[in-house]
Amino acid sequence: MKESKLHTVLTALIDIIWLGLLWLLSSSLKTNFEFLAESPFALPAVPQWINYVNALTVAGLGRMLLNSVIVGVSATVVNVIIASMGAYCISRFRFRGREGIYTLFTAGILVPLSALMVPYFVIINKLGLYNTYGGMILLYSAIGIPMSTFLIRGLMDSIPMDLEEAAYIDGCGFYGRFFHIILPLSRTGIVTAATFQFLTCWNEFIFANLIVSSEKLRTIQVGIRYFTNQFSTDYVSMYAAIVISIVPSIIGYVLFQEQIIAGMTSGAVKG
Repeated sequence: MKESKLHTVLTALIDIIWLGLLWLLSSSLKTNFEFLAESPFALPAVPQWINYVNALTVAGLGRMLLNSVIVGVSATVVNVIIASMGAYCISRFRFRGREGIYTLFTAGILVPLSALMVPYFVIINKLGLYNTYGGMILLYSAIGIPMSTFLIRGLMDSIPMDLEEAAYIDGCGFYGRFFHIILPLSRTGIVTAATFQFLTCWNEFIFANLIVSSEKLRTIQVGIRYFTNQFSTDYVSMYAAIVISIVPSIIGYVLFQEQIIAGMTSGAVKG
């Protein structure tokens, strides 16, 4: 009975999500007149694929997509490297204050990012990284470390110490054990952390709008805002841009869904 109710609730939530996505896609294929004058759930009389062309060319969405890719990929690589090293030290070494340090790391997950807007802005500005790729990459790498460390450490804890001990006896050094044993065996957690980190960078708006003012450096989420101005709003092109912006997120999850699920559940059951 409980499972039946749970399935009903989950089905209703999925239907709501799909309804929203279908409405967004339908609206992106209308003219502005159709969107404003007709029922919001009416289908477009003639699909206006030109809206997607306008979003990519007239609004300069192509450049914004490139900026998002550059920032997202770079921040993900830096984040995963640092988080993997931190997770390895916390997982495999025993020292005083180890769990306290880990708690401080993971406590960052609970801190709302909007509460840190002023400190982050001041730091980035003092470092001379305002309005640069470096500023966005540094900031995004830092804010994702708590979650990445949490995910990767959970998987590293499940790797038997016997493997490292055997490698140590065979003469494998610290870096050899880390790069040739631990990292390959932790790839599920690393892929999960990297996916979450990239999606965070891709969808983030507040900090991208805060530390970047140049049109050449705008990411796609910031760019969508500029379809609206003081006097008019190009709704259909804006919706086309939103559809384009969510496609990479969907593709990323479809490609790595098995690794993401495995990484999220790693360490849940221990024999």
